[in-house]
Amino acid sequence: MDHSAYVHHLREDIPIYLTQESYLIMKALQDTSATSFNELITLKKTFHLRPKKRVKEGTSTHSKLKGEEAEISRDIRIIKPYKEFSLGDMKVCCAPVDHSLPGACAYLLDTDDEGIVYTGDLRFHGRNSHDTREFVKKARKFQPTVMLCEGTRMERDTNTSEESIMNRVIDIVDGYQNHVFVNYPIRDLDRFLTFYEAAQRTGRTMVVSLKEAYILNLFTDAGYYSSLDVAVYIPKKGWGIIGDEDCLCIDGEWVTSSQLHQQHLEEGYKKWERKYLELENTVNYKDIRDTPTEYIFSCDFFELKELIDIKPEEGLYFWSKTEPFNDEMEIDYQKVKNWINHFNLEMISEGMHGSGHANRTEILKMIQEIQPEKIYPIHTEKKQEFEVLREDGMEVVFPELNH
Repeated sequence: MDHSAYVHHLREDIPIYLTQESYLIMKALQDTSATSFNELITLKKTFHLRPKKRVKEGTSTHSKLKGEEAEISRDIRIIKPYKEFSLGDMKVCCAPVDHSLPGACAYLLDTDDEGIVYTGDLRFHGRNSHDTREFVKKARKFQPTVMLCEGTRMERDTNTSEESIMNRVIDIVDGYQNHVFVNYPIRDLDRFLTFYEAAQRTGRTMVVSLKEAYILNLFTDAGYYSSLDVAVYIPKKGWGIIGDEDCLCIDGEWVTSSQLHQQHLEEGYKKWERKYLELENTVNYKDIRDTPTEYIFSCDFFELKELIDIKPEEGLYFWSKTEPFNDEMEIDYQKVKNWINHFNLEMISEGMHGSGHANRTEILKMIQEIQPEKIYPIHTEKKQEFEVLREDGMEVVFPELNH
């Protein structure tokens, strides 16, 4: 499954096979998301009632199941790299590959009749390109009869690497004396590391949102990273009493927010957010406003409203995402441009995004090395680019919708 949203609709007894990294991403999505359809790791019983311990006269004898009592654990099965497991009569092996999200993998599937290779999404120009090259070696040795291969970028023959993005950021930011904001997908941890290293090498501190901090903590606790020297941005919530500039009246006396009990500061924050409020490595709008040269602030679409309190008079805004390719993305992109124009920020986007997908030359070379008997192009708008493989004796089959 390319994306995980439909997992919400599965019954709890249907097993879900996924990598450890994918599990952590899904856990973060469920724990921190306020949207519907996010029951990815556990699901909740609905329309379930339980008997009340005490019943008042005239009230129902039952109450609705809530909280942990209503949760059901899904059948999560973590798969290990190149460790074979069975699905019925089919033997399955997962092969880690490089992609713009952690946990991506290809699959080698062995049935009585066919040996099938499924690439998933992959690339050769990221931080973990060695994983993709190892997959190609294993897939060739597997001698597949069928290969399902992605072709997202079959119209391109060039790549932008994370290293080139980092070097360009360093060249621009080094010595710059004002605000630096960056916008990248928060679950693209390779891109996070690119800006994190750029911040380290330009004498700045990387500032991340609460949601990104939660993801990083999960991966750090699981041993993927050593300690990271980041700051966590605490936005205003509830009464908006973060930053020591706000006053409240207690028993007729006005006090600053720093004099309040922690309980009042926590109001408006979700339970998972509250553990960050007392950490030493937190910053707020006042810190970034007053000392702009000390930080690189991860400011995506949902953090743009923080600019109202930060009040930058000028600065840089690095757009490090794919170009909009549908109407909804175009609308969101225009909103971002309106925000940064309002605050007189300079948008920098050229050379700032490295795709999570291999280019045409790399895809064709990979297939030629693996040498399947049949190739099925998937996840592509340029399926005709695969026809050249017929010259190598492969059968190219274009999948058709079966109505």
